[in-house]
Amino acid sequence: MSSQRSKHLFGVRLEKRASDSRWMAYCSPLLAILLTLLCGAGIFASLGHAPGAALYTFFLQPLEDFYGWTELGLKASPLLLCAMGLVLCFKAKIWNIGAEGQFIIGALGGGYMALQLDSMEGPWVLFAVVAFGALCGMLWAALAALLKTRFACNEILTTIMLNYIALNWLYYSVYGPLKDPAGYNFPESALFSDSSLLPLLFDGYRLNISLYFALLALACVWTLMSRTLFGFQIAVLGEDASAARYAGFKQNRLVWLALLVCGALAGLAGISEVTGPVGQLNANISLGYGYAAIIVVFLGRMHPVGILFASVLLALTFMGGEMVQMELTLPKSLTGLFQGMLLFFLLACDFLIGYQLQWSRPNRKISTVDIAQKAQE
Repeated sequence: MSSQRSKHLFGVRLEKRASDSRWMAYCSPLLAILLTLLCGAGIFASLGHAPGAALYTFFLQPLEDFYGWTELGLKASPLLLCAMGLVLCFKAKIWNIGAEGQFIIGALGGGYMALQLDSMEGPWVLFAVVAFGALCGMLWAALAALLKTRFACNEILTTIMLNYIALNWLYYSVYGPLKDPAGYNFPESALFSDSSLLPLLFDGYRLNISLYFALLALACVWTLMSRTLFGFQIAVLGEDASAARYAGFKQNRLVWLALLVCGALAGLAGISEVTGPVGQLNANISLGYGYAAIIVVFLGRMHPVGILFASVLLALTFMGGEMVQMELTLPKSLTGLFQGMLLFFLLACDFLIGYQLQWSRPNRKISTVDIAQKAQE
């Protein structure tokens, strides 16, 4: 009896809104960030660290000097490139989870080209390496497009499986045919020549022109989505596939174009990573940028400006994980923990866009005594 009464007393019921809350759509990412910070503070406290100081180390200490800001730009660039490709797919309700695999294949293909052109010189070498890396990422995405349009395969499953194939292909390459013979048996290729490396933006810092690639992709995709017929068709396809077919839009062609553009941008991100800060192929060329870019897209509300800020925030989590590892001797895996919490709370808060919480009052049970009193009255 008491448990039933407490359930009514503290019960909460969900009520569908008459229309989606625009205000909640914009507040949801902010609320998710706040909840992530609160849970993060609890995690640091449970590990024996002062929550405020630990959060400062994670989020603010990496940006105390100019070097930290350049590293932030370096880590935000691949996230932004992958996210700008994914937003095209997600706008069309094409659930491409394969940016990670496209990133790896772009890095692997472009890295192979860099090793083949090791003895060559000239600006055309870098152009060939970068272009081939983007092409490899695009061709990897084409596999998912073919499976979806020709065989009606679910793109979520195919792109996830292609990620693991790409990762194991990378392992095979750096442990096998592409391993540096003079590398003391480490699973890595030879260092790329200077002609294959991206130019730096500042002497003494690692930030390179991949930042320009990312900002250019941001401008191009923004223009594509808001000013072109292709962007309009992508939006219509995402809202209602039957309406897109009725309007004469070729759905398979849109699927192909969205996935190819996404693969090319993810491949560009991959080759920019290995011809930039890494400088060679190894088994750890990706820090999970392709997966983190999915969070970036939804956190940024699929809007280019929002995606830009979300890329910076997710890049900061990568830096924060490295910082707490050095300063607090905590595992670097805290990066994935914070990113996972952010995604979880974002999905939970997004639920409130279409639903609202209603506190239900307890319903007083009518006993036989109450019935007798009513009868006497």
